[in-house]
Amino acid sequence: MSLEIERKFLVKNDHFKRDSHQKKYIKQGYLNTNQNRTVRIRIANEKAFITIKGISNRTGTTRFEWEKEIQKSEAEA
Repeated sequence: MSLEIERKFLVKNDHFKRDSHQKKYIKQGYLNTNQNRTVRIRIANEKAFITIKGISNRTGTTRFEWEKEIQKSEAEA
């Protein structure tokens, strides 16, 4: 179990693009519509994960997050 710290940034220009070097193919889907938690399956390149996220705290800065790596074939199914 961990707490995810929500960080949001205002991007004022696209200068960050010149320092971008890596590409990552991400495919994801959501398994529920419950307002108290989000269950997501994500495939990032050759790795796959199941993630459960809770609701944010009152200030919106943290929330419960649990993540586990799973077999890519399970994620694709």
